Amino acid sequence: MKKLLFGAIACMAILTSAAMSRAALVDVSVQFENLSPTNGISYAPIHVGFGNGTFDGFDNGSVAPAPIVTLAELGSGADWLPAFVAAEPNAVTGSLGGGPILPGASASGTFRVDTDVNPFFTFAGMVLPSNDLFIGNDNPQAFRIFDNAGGLAINQIDQTGAQIWDAGSEQAIANNAAFIAGANAGNRVAENGVVSFELTELQTYNGLQTGAGYTFDSSLVSGATPIGRFSFSVTAVPEPTSAALLGVALVGFSLRRRRA
Repeated sequence: MKKLLFGAIACMAILTSAAMSRAALVDVSVQFENLSPTNGISYAPIHVGFGNGTFDGFDNGSVAPAPIVTLAELGSGADWLPAFVAAEPNAVTGSLGGGPILPGASASGTFRVDTDVNPFFTFAGMVLPSNDLFIGNDNPQAFRIFDNAGGLAINQIDQTGAQIWDAGSEQAIANNAAFIAGANAGNRVAENGVVSFELTELQTYNGLQTGAGYTFDSSLVSGATPIGRFSFSVTAVPEPTSAALLGVALVGFSLRRRRA
C-alpha cells in the first residue's frame, strides 16, 4: 500500500509539473480597429506575430527587405509571415482580416501563445490607397505584451498618421497604386529609396475613387490623427486540477497492482 501511495504521489508530482509548464500558455485575442475618419485610409489585412524579439522586419533609414516590399506594395504577407518564422521557429503568426479594413471597421483573431517564449508583439500592414505605405514596428522589442508573470503588460497600441511608413521601394504613381479604382497595382516604377516616415505621399491619391467606392480625402489624415488601434485580451488555457491528477495517478497504480 505504501508503494502504491508513494507511486501515486510521484506520478502526481510529474503530472503537476507538466501542468505548471502549461501555465504560460494563454489565448490572446487581438483586435485591430481602423480609427481613420470616413473617406480616410483603409488597410490591407494586418499581419502579426508573437515572438522572442529577434525578427527585425525592417529598419528606419535602410533599404526595405523583400518581405516588407511585397507587404507594403501589395498588402501580402506571403513573404513576411514565413520570414518571421524562419527567424523565430517558435513564433506564433497570423493575419487580421480577410480583405480591406475600411474606416471605422475592425478585424480580430485569437492566438495561443506561450508568454515565456514569445512575449513580444510585432505587426505590419499596408496603408490603402498607396503604392508602398504601411504601418509596423521597426524595433522587434518595442512592444513587450507580457510581463514576467505572464500577465498583460500592454493592452493597447495606438497608431497615428505620423507613424505611417514609406517603404521607399515604389514611386507614388496613382495609376499603379493599390485600392484605386481602375489602377493596376501590379505595375510599378522602382523608387530605390529607403524606409522612412512619410505622410504627405497620401496627397497623390486625394480626390480619387477607392476600390471600396468612396472618394479618398487625404486632408483627413494629419500627423496627429488616430488611424489605428490594437487591443489585447487574454484567456488562460485550462489546466487539469490537482485532484484530477491524483485520481488519474491512483487509478493507474491500482490497475498496475491488480495485474501484479
